[in-house]
Amino acid sequence: MIQAHPEPRKITGWHVVAVFVASFGLIIAVNFLMAYKAISTFPGLEVKNSYVASQQFDKKRAAQQALRWTADVHYADGQMILSIKDQSGALVQADNLSVLVGRTTTVQNDIFPDFIFDGERYRTNLRLAAGAWLVKLDAVSVDGVTFEQRLDLYIKD
Repeated sequence: MIQAHPEPRKITGWHVVAVFVASFGLIIAVNFLMAYKAISTFPGLEVKNSYVASQQFDKKRAAQQALRWTADVHYADGQMILSIKDQSGALVQADNLSVLVGRTTTVQNDIFPDFIFDGERYRTNLRLAAGAWLVKLDAVSVDGVTFEQRLDLYIKD
């Protein structure tokens, strides 16, 4: 008995055009989605005018480096501990302290907790979920010099 084999389908120009349009359509759609996500999660400007900010950058950096302060942050059991030390390793109490705690990629979780100086370190009670966090520290010395530091914090599950 002879079996009849159906004739194979031929690829026509319309098939090629359909695959071409579908492929590039998918690429363009993904690009638009990624651009939308990038723009919608961008927190905004750091400074109003970058040129004006750059004019004072070297002077501010030199003043901050002259302080010879270092900052360190730890988080455990719902408590964040921030310490600022001078060049000799002695703990420093800043004249004014502002701390931003947030995620690195969005401003949705940004908070400004109130830290209390206990005579040695700054402490605050704070519940943070697991993952990467940033701690942006702005402190002013007794002399009026601004100390700015960004610290990265990773909290394990």
